[in-house]
Amino acid sequence: MHVPIATHDFGGPGTPLLLLHGAGANLATMEPFARELSARFRVVTLDLRGHGESGDGPWEWAAVLDDLETVVRDLDLGAPAVVGWSLGGMLAALWADRHPECPLAVSIDGTPPPGRPDQLDGLDPARAETELDRLRAAFAGVSAAYSQPLSPEQVDAALEGQRAMARRHNASEEMAVEGVRRNLVTRDGETWMRPSPDVLDGLRTALDTLDVIPVYDRVRCPLLVAVATEDLPEQQPFQELYAAYRRGFEKRLRAVAEANPAVRVVRVEGASHAMVAERPAELAKLIGAFADEG
Repeated sequence: MHVPIATHDFGGPGTPLLLLHGAGANLATMEPFARELSARFRVVTLDLRGHGESGDGPWEWAAVLDDLETVVRDLDLGAPAVVGWSLGGMLAALWADRHPECPLAVSIDGTPPPGRPDQLDGLDPARAETELDRLRAAFAGVSAAYSQPLSPEQVDAALEGQRAMARRHNASEEMAVEGVRRNLVTRDGETWMRPSPDVLDGLRTALDTLDVIPVYDRVRCPLLVAVATEDLPEQQPFQELYAAYRRGFEKRLRAVAEANPAVRVVRVEGASHAMVAERPAELAKLIGAFADEG
């Protein structure tokens, strides 16, 4: 199914680089990071299907990768490097698996959310199930919010939340606000937030069925995996769960890095899942150094 994909070419010297955002974000949210990377690479960002100004379509990994293939072909990017954050990081790894000729791939905390007790290292199985049920309830609340139109007060609150986050990270409030506005659509006089409930449902199913560790193990092009060490504010009520999940995931990740010379793992100490907003210059420098090693 063809889905129109919105893109923005930041230009820049060197290797073309496709920069991919996370779930619920869009290309505007990646602009500060894109500008840091564009000192070294020709950076192209895009809105993934169901986000920003791109079209809707079923969320299936192969279909989304085909969207990226279309962008690469239409913009004549050749064999680009691919860098992704969160959901985009998972896509970067899947792209690298599909394209062993890829010059460079980077997954920035591209980890599916915890979903099974066996993923929670050191947590009692009964306790793990209880915590996972609480997390699922929180995710269901988010999905329910996306299934209703937003009141003007809710829009204002979302915009102010992004302004506050930008102030915490010494980032542009204008860019942060644009990241929210780009995901707002108006239908019949009502304002809705993208992704739509249908896209969110498909995305949740896709995340539940993806184990990225075997993907990392198969990759043969240079792959950098940057992992966070701190919780987001939204994750802090689930601190025990996420700590157990990180322990288990990093244990498996270390085993892959030891077995696969193409994979390098870096813990970004003191950074959260929002590290692309917290430390864009540091990440861009890290990626540039990794490219030099190749």
